[in-house]
Amino acid sequence: MQRFKYLAKNAAGKDQSGYVEANDQAEAELVLRQNNLVPVRIVAQGGKGGKKKGGGMNIELKMPSFLQSKRVKPKDLTVLTRQLATLVESGLPLLRGLRILSKQASTPGLRYVLSGMCESVEGGATFSDALAQYPKVFSHLYVNMAKAGEAAGALEQSLSRLAEFLEKEQKIKGKVKSAMTYPIAVLVVALLLTGVLLVKVIPKFEGLFKDMLGENAKLPAVTSFVVNLAHNFASYMIPVAAGVAILVIVCRLVNKTAWGKYFFDAVKLRSPGFGGLIRKSSIGRTTRTLGTLMQSGVPVLQALDIVRDTAGNEVIARAYQNIHDAVKEGDNMTPSMEASGQFPPMVVSMVDVGEETGALPDMLNRVANTYDGEVDDAVSAMTSIIEPMMIVLLAVIVGTIVVAMFQPLTAIIGSMAG
Repeated sequence: MQRFKYLAKNAAGKDQSGYVEANDQAEAELVLRQNNLVPVRIVAQGGKGGKKKGGGMNIELKMPSFLQSKRVKPKDLTVLTRQLATLVESGLPLLRGLRILSKQASTPGLRYVLSGMCESVEGGATFSDALAQYPKVFSHLYVNMAKAGEAAGALEQSLSRLAEFLEKEQKIKGKVKSAMTYPIAVLVVALLLTGVLLVKVIPKFEGLFKDMLGENAKLPAVTSFVVNLAHNFASYMIPVAAGVAILVIVCRLVNKTAWGKYFFDAVKLRSPGFGGLIRKSSIGRTTRTLGTLMQSGVPVLQALDIVRDTAGNEVIARAYQNIHDAVKEGDNMTPSMEASGQFPPMVVSMVDVGEETGALPDMLNRVANTYDGEVDDAVSAMTSIIEPMMIVLLAVIVGTIVVAMFQPLTAIIGSMAG
């Protein structure tokens, strides 16, 4: 957050100065208005404030904490974009549409953003400028598509394309998340159940076996294995957990570096099973982004910059950077796309045809539709394989422990019957 020094008029019409913390100047102005102050001058500051010379009060204001903690969720942004597109397409003025959506906003964070945008547009700012004041909510893709729509006089078309793009992106993400929920839940249950059995149940059975069979009695191989595993689990549980935590922290720190992120992203693309899914998902998302931007009138070099920043994978991002450099030198996309080795031949061929026929945006969207379908199929296939594997894993773990415990009990019952 930034610190702004302000001069404003209070309800009595008197001058009041002080400091306000906000993300940008428009946000600072909104905070002042929420405190019944009419801003006269707002200047970004680096230091701390003191008393204003010449009289007047010096008050420090902060954005309400409940607004600082609220974020606009991608799902809410998708719904907002579709509603705004519908309102603008129906002939409603943009400012009036923003006010309507601000009143019916479902979250405080969204209401706060829309109120600030209303203030900016009412003050003479363009819609894209109002969006750019909230970079944590509206991406470069969003802002540039709105700017291109304004320049072409077709903002409603840009909003419709944005809404369609965000809806398809949310649909893919939702399918992947729902597909992974069940396997992860089963894995967590299996680990918790195994831990409880090893820590609480196995030691009690071990004591029973020693009482009934004697201290030196030889236990079956499976039972001995499970008992030893329980001893080691109890002894090394904390060191192993600490080691795993340290490893995760180190990986996260390495992943924040440029070379570390590139290394991990390259490993993801080459991982068996998941690598193909990650590649298809990334290519589908980036081609749809590029096609949507070009359809909206965004210049190709600027569109490639946005696609590079939103690729989600450093290896794919560098491939798009090479394509950007080649196009900047006057070449077509196809040679550098093929040379990168990151795009399947079908994608390269369709882009080549699109460049030759002048229908590149349409071809890119067709590629995206194809890969969205392939991602759906891959997720469904992976889910159908993972679910029974997780059930079998859980059955093997629990079954092994049950067999290990009942083998000595069978011997005890047999000796008592004899």
